This record gives sequence, C-alpha cells and structure tokens, in this order.
Amino acid sequence: MSVFTTVSPEQLKTWLQDYAIGDLLELKGISAGITNTNYFVTTTQNKYVLTLFEQNSIEELPFFIELMDHLAHHDIPCPQPISNSKGESLHMLNCKPAVLISCLRGRDIHHPSVLHCGEVGAVLAKMHIAGLSFQEKNISHPHRNPRDSAWREKTAALVLPHLPAQDQALLKETLQFQQRLDMTALPSGVIHADLFRDNVLFDGDQIGGLIDFYYAYRDAFVYDLAITVNDWCVQTDGSLDSAKFDAMLQAYQSVRPLEPAEHAAFNSMLRIAALRFWLSRLYDKIFPQDGELTHAKDPDHFKNILKLRMQGV
Repeated sequence: MSVFTTVSPEQLKTWLQDYAIGDLLELKGISAGITNTNYFVTTTQNKYVLTLFEQNSIEELPFFIELMDHLAHHDIPCPQPISNSKGESLHMLNCKPAVLISCLRGRDIHHPSVLHCGEVGAVLAKMHIAGLSFQEKNISHPHRNPRDSAWREKTAALVLPHLPAQDQALLKETLQFQQRLDMTALPSGVIHADLFRDNVLFDGDQIGGLIDFYYAYRDAFVYDLAITVNDWCVQTDGSLDSAKFDAMLQAYQSVRPLEPAEHAAFNSMLRIAALRFWLSRLYDKIFPQDGELTHAKDPDHFKNILKLRMQGV
C-alpha cells in the first residue's frame, strides 16, 4: 500500500531485535494501494512484508492475523504472520500497529486471461470453505464488518454534498435499493472483500498467493464473489466480459456450488459491490490522506460499473 508512515532502517532494526529472521539488508516502500503503509523487508534469511495500519487500532487487528494463520494452515496460499521470540506478531512502530508477514511468490496480473479468472474463482471458493472452521479467540469482542451497509450510508452522507446533481441522484437511488435488500438467507462466512487483481499474485499460471486480508469480515459469500467479478471479469468500459465471468463462476462452483438464493441475488450483489468501491474511492478523493508514494484511484470507474450493473450489463 502507499507509504503514509515513514520508517527508517535504524528504526526497523530496533523493532526487529526480538525476531530471528537475520540481519536487515533492504527496506523498500511499496507504492500501490490507498489504505495502509507497506514495505518490502529483505534480510539475510528471507524477504517479508511489513504493514503499518493507518486506520485500525491494535485491538481490532488480531482477527486478521488469526485469520491469515488459520487459512495458511488450511492450504490457502496467503501470508503467514511472523512472530517474535515471545510469540507475538502485532507491535507498535512509529505510533502505528505493525505486523511482519511472509512474502509470497509471484506478481499481480494487470490484464487477466480467462485462465487466470478461473484460478481465482476456484481459490476464492476454497477460501470460503476453509474459513467456515475459523473461530476468533476473543469472542467477547468479535470483529465487526468495516464496510457494511451502515458504513456505506455514513460514507454516502459525507461525500454527497461534494457530488454533481446527477451523481447525487445515482447514489440516493442505489442507497434506496440497498435498503430494500434482504441478505439474511444467503450463505455466509469469512470473506476477503477486496480480492482485486492487485491482491492476487500469480507465479506463471498458478496462484502464488492471496494478500491484503485487512478488509476481511463475515458476510455473504456471493457478495465476495461479486466484488471479485467486478474487478477481474470486466471490459475496459466496465461491462462484464462473458468469457471471464463464465470461467470464474464455473470454477467457483466446481468447488462450492451456489445455492438458488445466491443465483437469484447475484445481480443485486454486483450493484452493491460497485457501490462499496465507488464510495471508498470518492471518499479518498474528496478527503485525501497525506503520504509518500500515494495513489488515489478513479471513483468514476466504479460509478460506471454501477450504472452498467443497474442495466444488467
């Protein structure tokens, strides 16, 4: 993600004193994304990723660390949190919660093929199944959905005054549509909620890993699939690419068949998924966060996707 909090090699060396990972060779900021600060950390033993959380308190983060550890132990290719000599993986660094995780093989794909879309559909279904056995350790303070319908309504209220009249009308109409939705009958569990192209690494034609689980929560599986389809299976103008969509859907269902209620809700989930990312990008554009190497993504991309999904395209 973008570098909002600067870390020097000297600061990191001090932070890593209790880690048995060798000597620090290189610290390099990662300039993709918009939420957290990420660095590549290279030592004499291996390569890792350091994440500093810009918006989460340290009390909110064990869910994500425990989830990645659970999925990694259930053969889902995701980062493994690295613990120090005390068995702890979450610490404060420059006044921000921070974690060190394993660096996975591969690179992200900017222009996915039908084959890539099929691979992503299958691994997403495997992740949904593996997450069914995940249990939070701190059941007295369960993890809350950070991007639920209440967040969408709250964020919409913040950005609405800054939008032109036509966009205001589109946003209000979609919020009304959201209020009429009933998702209680849809199968649910742990979802990634942000499985975009830059969060999947490919090693050749094989998936090397899924990354950035920091929006994960419990919600409808078909909503997670819709989020993924809206990024992986689209044409340049945002319309659905039928070949890629069919490949992802078939591969997903080869592992976890969708129930009739999920099929019936799919088009609605595509609209709500588009709304979620239109809002987050609008917020980041209207209320930018200062930092080095920052990248603000175009909200109009998901506005166009939303309008197309309303037309069933």
